[in-house]
Amino acid sequence: MAYRINSRPSIDLTPNVSIGVKIPLVRKDGVLFDMSRSTRKQALSNLKNLILTRRGERVMYPLLGTTLQDTLFEQNTEVTRNSVITSISEAIQFWLPYITIETASVEEVISQTAAMQEHGFRITLVVSVSNDNANIPITFLITPTTIEIL
Repeated sequence: MAYRINSRPSIDLTPNVSIGVKIPLVRKDGVLFDMSRSTRKQALSNLKNLILTRRGERVMYPLLGTTLQDTLFEQNTEVTRNSVITSISEAIQFWLPYITIETASVEEVISQTAAMQEHGFRITLVVSVSNDNANIPITFLITPTTIEIL
């Protein structure tokens, strides 16, 4: 006897369905809470949110996030840069297993503002989402006073 298996259409095939909120929450043109309508865009928003969350920041989820902000005041050595990549990799493997890091690099950045000179990191990741074969680059600029997604 044959059984009929009910299959649901993919969320990506229904453009009127929102999956989640994009990061950053406010677009440059002022739109607040822009919604993502594909799983790839929502996966990237989840990744950005995970990386920019400080470990221990979320109540009842002490392991959620990374230790990026903690490494900003460490000496800029190869060990520190490797610990940044390790922190990001471990967080992604645990919280977002559907995202794979293809390449990762950390560079020192010195930004000059009107008042002072700041040291920070530029983190460049090339990731792929499990249901998509595209490699997607994401760059973060992190200094003691600013965190930007480039």
